[in-house]
Amino acid sequence: MDEAVRIGNVSGFYGDRHTAMREMVEDGPIDVITGDYLAELTMLILWRGQQKDPTAGYARSFLRQLREVLVPIAERGIRVVANAGGLNPAGLADAVRALVSELGLDLRVAHVEGDDLLPRLDTLRDAGQGLTHLDDGTPFEDVGLAPLTANAYLGGFGVAAALQEGAEVVVTGRITDASLVVGPAVWRYGWDRRDLDRLAGAVVAGHVIECGAQATGGNYAFFREVPGVEHPGFPIAEVHADGSSVITKHPGTGGRVDVGTVTAQLLYEIGGPRYANPDVTARFDTIALTPDGPDRVRIAGVRGEPPPDTAKVSVTTLGGFRNRATFVLTGLDIPAKAALVQRQLAGSVDLDALDLAEWRLVRSDHPDARDNAEASAHLTITVHHHDPAPIGRRGFAAACVELALASYPGCTLTAPPADAEPFGRYWPGRVPAEVLEERVVLPDGRTLTGAPAGAPAGTAPEQPTQQAATSTPPVPDGPTVLAPLGTLAGARAGDKGGDANIGLWVRDPAQLGWLLATVGTPAQVRRLLPEATDLDVEVHPLPNLAAVNLVVRGLLGDGVASSTRPDPQAKGLGEYLRSRRVPIPAAWLAGTTASGEASG
Repeated sequence: MDEAVRIGNVSGFYGDRHTAMREMVEDGPIDVITGDYLAELTMLILWRGQQKDPTAGYARSFLRQLREVLVPIAERGIRVVANAGGLNPAGLADAVRALVSELGLDLRVAHVEGDDLLPRLDTLRDAGQGLTHLDDGTPFEDVGLAPLTANAYLGGFGVAAALQEGAEVVVTGRITDASLVVGPAVWRYGWDRRDLDRLAGAVVAGHVIECGAQATGGNYAFFREVPGVEHPGFPIAEVHADGSSVITKHPGTGGRVDVGTVTAQLLYEIGGPRYANPDVTARFDTIALTPDGPDRVRIAGVRGEPPPDTAKVSVTTLGGFRNRATFVLTGLDIPAKAALVQRQLAGSVDLDALDLAEWRLVRSDHPDARDNAEASAHLTITVHHHDPAPIGRRGFAAACVELALASYPGCTLTAPPADAEPFGRYWPGRVPAEVLEERVVLPDGRTLTGAPAGAPAGTAPEQPTQQAATSTPPVPDGPTVLAPLGTLAGARAGDKGGDANIGLWVRDPAQLGWLLATVGTPAQVRRLLPEATDLDVEVHPLPNLAAVNLVVRGLLGDGVASSTRPDPQAKGLGEYLRSRRVPIPAAWLAGTTASGEASG
């Protein structure tokens, strides 16, 4: 097989492990370093920073990481590709050039822009090409809020063009996470936009490594089996010319790469089997995973279809103002104490007049508890309003504090409520892909525009995907035991705007029939997840991965920035589902540590 391009990711979010870039450079050979710094919430964080300093708007931590290893990067000819440019890729490119000059190096820096649609929204709307909601097609004008940021997701061909023109460091604004791998692969192998299967393979590899240590044992359902999980190494994708890849990590680093850890990350934050990206639609129901040696998993067989004719746009707006208070309820009569607080606050604050007033009682208390803390529950009220005054320090906050000596026995707050604070709202939009104006600003100052490489997107006809015939393994007859779902199934959960996804898989493909018999319908999912009772639930089997992906529409409201859930990004939702007791064939439980009770 050809010599692969080794692409290592060193950041899965803005705030990831600072030493990861240095470790990737020092711990073994690498051709390209990538870093993903952007999430839906990150754009709002960068916007706030830019309001204080117009020259900001990018991930400054990337510069601090780069400073530590830029000399060996230059000496070894390593390329660097990162979307740390955020709202200001040109500003970050200038900052990188200043760092290169300061260190006395000779490195060429380019940046990719054109994702920022904020200045063009009115023009696009007037031309009939305005923002519409990604799911239901509602025009953005119906939201009635001014956008703070509006960034389209670009693909990997702009990155490839910058590398082809000699750039050694490429920083971008909002490109898709997987495009950080697609771009270097296109550059190395000269693929064009008609190479759909190869592009799809690179998208899958990029999706696996985009979240850093989540591919090497981090946040893994079976974490107790992972050696060195205290400090897992970051992942590497060895991408080949045919689009296949091997996921691995540097030898001697912590963590593990096996079919389970790769499967977990493949299921992270996806929807149905068609995974759309700007350059290709990757068919996740065609992925084949096989072990390839210690800490090595081969990905092959990925089929690609043309990309969508629309581009996703991440929009953030000012959602209003919010405040929150948490009362500690201890010992006896917890429900009655909670009800008293609710009646008292309703008498002093017009909760019905607010945009939102949500109560949440978390029963963490235990009867006859061993100490004070174990006897305590928490009652939280979260309030939203377009005017900060009613929910500010002199309104809602004062009303909560005034209850201190006039409410339930043992009344106390975790902390006095502060003043109301602004919060953002995420809105997933789309525009016709043809309106995007991607620009690649090269090291010599020249600018490439449009589709800088390959043929126009979508020129290849869509081919039907041929899948191997599969049959669902039967569930064995015999007695069952009620035991946690996670006894046999792993899970990984996350957010996509206001929706939550939970990927579930079994490590023994013979157990897939049981998994589908347990969570294979929306009704079964709602029974195990009471929060989803009144919500749309999608169930997407992925038999090639011995997995099923669940999507709960609207569970997170308008997204993480405005969510009122204790787990606003649904990161723990999969672990909650794994804790639910379900019937498991008794014959499969031999040697497990799960406790259960006979059910038949």
